[in-house]
Amino acid sequence: MTTSGEPFPSTGDREVDAVLEALATQSARFQEAGQRLAETRGRGEAEEGRVVVEVLPSGSLAALRIDPRAMRLGSEALAEAILRAAREAEGDAAERAESLMRPFLDEAESFGRGLL
Repeated sequence: MTTSGEPFPSTGDREVDAVLEALATQSARFQEAGQRLAETRGRGEAEEGRVVVEVLPSGSLAALRIDPRAMRLGSEALAEAILRAAREAEGDAAERAESLMRPFLDEAESFGRGLL
């Protein structure tokens, strides 16, 4: 990047400069989407909200909250509730990630059709 405020120096060729500018814009959009994706959390609940699970888009556990009243369920029922909430959270994370990436996928599909 240059310090003049331009993301790249002008090549003197308007077409090349236009392509470079489009690439810089697309790169910035990808970077923003990547940051938003990294901050995305999926959320799932079970047992009327007494068990809450949050996961990352990768499916990794980000948070687990168990209301003290859920402890009355017993170990097997509590384990089942945690698993139900985790599955719901994974689905939610996948939906959120897909909605963040959908504009890029649509653009790629459009671009591919334009090449045919």
